[in-house]
Amino acid sequence: MKPESDTIYVDALLPLMEHFYTIQGEGYHSGKAAYFIRLGGCDVGCVWCDVKDSWDAVRFPKVSSEDLLKKVQDSGADRVVITGGEPLMYDLTELTAKLRKAGKKVHLETSGAYPLTGTWDWICVSPKKFKAPLESVLKRADELKVIVFNNSDFEWALSHADHVAVDCKLFLQPEYTSFSKMIAPIVQFAKKHTEWRISLQVHKIMNIP
Repeated sequence: MKPESDTIYVDALLPLMEHFYTIQGEGYHSGKAAYFIRLGGCDVGCVWCDVKDSWDAVRFPKVSSEDLLKKVQDSGADRVVITGGEPLMYDLTELTAKLRKAGKKVHLETSGAYPLTGTWDWICVSPKKFKAPLESVLKRADELKVIVFNNSDFEWALSHADHVAVDCKLFLQPEYTSFSKMIAPIVQFAKKHTEWRISLQVHKIMNIP
């Protein structure tokens, strides 16, 4: 699988905000054990972002791909999720190659705003209005997960579903602070557009990372 090029940073060291072994709480792989690597740095700027502390990359230590691999191996995890921030601000070719060589399944969570690098077992694209996703990344998505903050997000979801592969899994996820307001409209939308499924942030219900 040939990665795309021209990301912002090409650096063997990556700014590591946090890392932890937990249960995937969202989307298609919800409920599965996974080791999360959250990289610092994001310029997408979602007003409702629940990890705004990740935005400033200079706050976080730079870590090598080899060190990240060791953390994953020490945990015993067989599935790794690379998230952010916006992880595609960095060239992830080296990190994904090391993880896959070690037999790990490697998943990406991205807004799709930067070109794709790395080799992935699963790509989740969660497009944001604040910085549009690239067509080339949308076409590679295994999962399209649209965060629903207000009623205009339903049309936003439909417009992006036109640009993914026919077998891409489609999810609507209520923005956490807007859950009580948006869950009923989401249910009605999913009943009408049956190709869409509902994703809930079950890790927050379980009170785990």
